[in-house]
Amino acid sequence: MSAAGDPVPAVVDDAAEARKKQQEADYQKAKDAGFYDVTSPQATQLAAATEQDPGAEPLETPAWLSDAAIYAWDDTYGEVGEPNPALEKELYGTETHKISSYNNLDKFIVDVTCDEEGEPRLQPVRRFEEAGLHPVMEENVKLCKYSIPTPIQAYCIPAVLTGRDVVGIAQTGSGKTAAFLIPILSKLMGKAKQLCGPRPSDRNDRVTAEPLVLVVCPTRELACQIFDEARRLCYRTMLRPCVVYGGAPTKNQREQLEKGCDVLIATPGRLMDFMSNVNLLNLSRVKFTVIDEADELLSEGWEDIMEKLFEGGSTNVDGDNTYLMFSATFPRAARKMVREYMEDAVVKIKVGRVGSTNSQIKQNVVWVEQNMKQQALIDLIFAGGAQRTLVFVNSKMTCDMVDDFLYNKGLPVTSIHSDRTQREREDAMRAFRTGRTPIMVATGVSARGLDVPFIRHVINYDMPSTAHGGITEYVHRIGRTGRLGTEGLATSFYNDRNDDLGEDLVKILIETKQEIPDFLQDKVPEDQNTMFDGQGTDDESDDGFAVDDLNGGGFGGDLGGSGGFGDQGFTADDGFKADDGFKAEDGFKADDGFGDADDGNKMGSW
Repeated sequence: MSAAGDPVPAVVDDAAEARKKQQEADYQKAKDAGFYDVTSPQATQLAAATEQDPGAEPLETPAWLSDAAIYAWDDTYGEVGEPNPALEKELYGTETHKISSYNNLDKFIVDVTCDEEGEPRLQPVRRFEEAGLHPVMEENVKLCKYSIPTPIQAYCIPAVLTGRDVVGIAQTGSGKTAAFLIPILSKLMGKAKQLCGPRPSDRNDRVTAEPLVLVVCPTRELACQIFDEARRLCYRTMLRPCVVYGGAPTKNQREQLEKGCDVLIATPGRLMDFMSNVNLLNLSRVKFTVIDEADELLSEGWEDIMEKLFEGGSTNVDGDNTYLMFSATFPRAARKMVREYMEDAVVKIKVGRVGSTNSQIKQNVVWVEQNMKQQALIDLIFAGGAQRTLVFVNSKMTCDMVDDFLYNKGLPVTSIHSDRTQREREDAMRAFRTGRTPIMVATGVSARGLDVPFIRHVINYDMPSTAHGGITEYVHRIGRTGRLGTEGLATSFYNDRNDDLGEDLVKILIETKQEIPDFLQDKVPEDQNTMFDGQGTDDESDDGFAVDDLNGGGFGGDLGGSGGFGDQGFTADDGFKADDGFKAEDGFKADDGFGDADDGNKMGSW
């Protein structure tokens, strides 16, 4: 009340009412744009991919991905386990396994080279049926709806099946997880009953985990993705996969290991914790050691554990450990490990150029002032329509801020960064993967190795600085779209703060035949043949393992013609047609730069 006894004007109430009306208007705008329409083409596509009705309640999921259901082997089974229809639906009824009809692999990668020493030339496999896989693995591959091997799979599968160590250098989205899991698990399936570790019995309800396969990767999300793939490929076999990672309770993961483990996927920190308890985990019987995203592991200071794994693996019972290392780039530390720990006849498979990006990704670089980024982002999202979009930022604070901003604009959005609990991260990933929230905001580190199909658009809200990964981080980020040969769009906000990235960015754009915006024309090198080498400043000529080793005497060529696989080149008859890209009704056009070609890559009034 005022001094005169009159009521104070309800200014606060008016402001709150105005905010409420604005929020309702923003939500209606998002709804009108199709972000909540379960019958839209995008929602229908995802629903078809998940074999669920649009808008149906998601399947019941465990509290932690490490507790996800795996095939339960019964000792009464013969060589092959009985089908489990409910589990089969869970394992194979996801969008991850409806990709083949969207592939354009005949024009995805133009160069596959391989360099070997002391062994016969490696012959690639053209079809999974010709690879000599175990019959159960063949069936599981069919259930996964994998039709034709990707280039990395075509060479890696025969290499592993013939007992060779492998170094795989491939762009993101090249199918490398299946490239190593399919042949490794196939080799073990025929001898599973003799090789598999102990299982609980009536006399002992807990056992020491003695895995035959160890896969080490840098992030929790990547570990869970590899575990999901292992669950599918181990179906109806005695092989039992487990995953351990930080951020989740050790109790649950310990209980899974105590039930027996034949295939262990792990992040390095949690692996070290469990390795310290010899009654819980024993690696002396490991026959296959896989290091995935080796460049990231080495950059994060995990070189010691990698060396320990390599050194310890050679003392396994049979002394026959096979090593596989996969990486998008090939830094000096990785080359050093290959020389020291792998066989002289190591197979080195390079798909595309080392450290480069995928030419299937349309890259738009637009000038956006710092104070206009939010408006540019909201305009871009609405221009693109209700499609799966991944937004990258550089800090946790910005991640939360952008998440809140988009949410307050009525959009279905989620986010992940390192300060979120593991449960929150898994919930966010599940919502993004199923399409319930088609927009995700993420820091670069948290989304490393993220493999979610049908990401149509990657937006670099913040460009990675040279101090935080620079152009290599840029390549990893935009590689979340354009997976396995599908076309994708990457839009990057650029301004004066990103000048340190300009020259390398222009080299990437030139190499992948992208448009160079006006404001980067002064960064164009005089020699147009100059390409980004993806190797930083390391001098490779003095260490005996230069990247040039990967470029000679191989099987290079255009996979759309006859050179990529000798006279076995992929053709349209192989199931990949030139018009398999996005069509207008998909909400994604081939020339979709969200602006006219003559706008100098300056979008609107940003």
